[in-house]
Amino acid sequence: MSPAWLIAGPTAAGKTALAIAAAQRLQGEIINADSMQIYAGLHLITARPSAEEAAQVPHHLFGVADPAERWSVGRWSEAALALMADIRARGRTPILVGGTGLYFNALTVGLAAVPEIGPEARQRTADLEAQGGLDALRDKAQALDPIAAARIQGADRQRLIRIVEVGLETGRPLSEFQTQTRPLLPEGSWRGLVIEPDRDALYARIDQRFDRMLDAGALNEVRAFADRDLDPDLPAMKALGVPPLMAYLRGETGFDAAVELAKRDSRRYAKRQLTWFRNQTASWPRITSLEPEAAQRALEILLDDGET
Repeated sequence: MSPAWLIAGPTAAGKTALAIAAAQRLQGEIINADSMQIYAGLHLITARPSAEEAAQVPHHLFGVADPAERWSVGRWSEAALALMADIRARGRTPILVGGTGLYFNALTVGLAAVPEIGPEARQRTADLEAQGGLDALRDKAQALDPIAAARIQGADRQRLIRIVEVGLETGRPLSEFQTQTRPLLPEGSWRGLVIEPDRDALYARIDQRFDRMLDAGALNEVRAFADRDLDPDLPAMKALGVPPLMAYLRGETGFDAAVELAKRDSRRYAKRQLTWFRNQTASWPRITSLEPEAAQRALEILLDDGET
């Protein structure tokens, strides 16, 4: 049985094209491993595969959740494992692709059995951030769980929030839960690769892609999304590009300023992703080129190695 392939990398790195090429080569089907592409109604702004791309090979877990929902790592993992089993039962190869490192970690390292975070702990964490920003989150995370806090590189807001929320909800450090994990995928059943391009080249591609999103109608997509008047704390409301464009639609900022902020946020997120994958998946092989033909050649070599 061919191993499943896990294709990880930062936003705008060309993951979709490589995943399609891998699926075509391996008689595979693609499973989404991006936490924002799960949600419906944000096709353009989250850079989901186009209709033409999705028609080339089967795609799963794209746009399946209502934005009013909160999909946890556990819920995604359960859905992904069920899809992998179904794909394998049909004699095909699962190809998981995305930029959400925690999803890949759940599969290959393990998923901590942490209780669901209740509204009180969530609100206390939000209030803490509103009052003191990242510094306050970092200080609280350090106080609640110095072990987990020490693992965080740079301004990784989501991981800081996770440490604080778990500590407030359970009275126990997240790192304690994490010691009780086991991989969800058996050893030898998967291969991973990371797309890790030059940072400056990636930043330029991020800026260009956002301009193309706007040309394709991303602002109208966000306008329709804003009309739902959802809780601003929902994950989908924090998708890259959504908050600044919503601020523009509310008249709180100019269009050019909103666009520049969206691009900046995307570049910063890509930087955090690169750091995360460098630290968490150091043993995975890398594809470093953003040039499509060179990246495809590098992929072919890795796929050949994976079949030997």
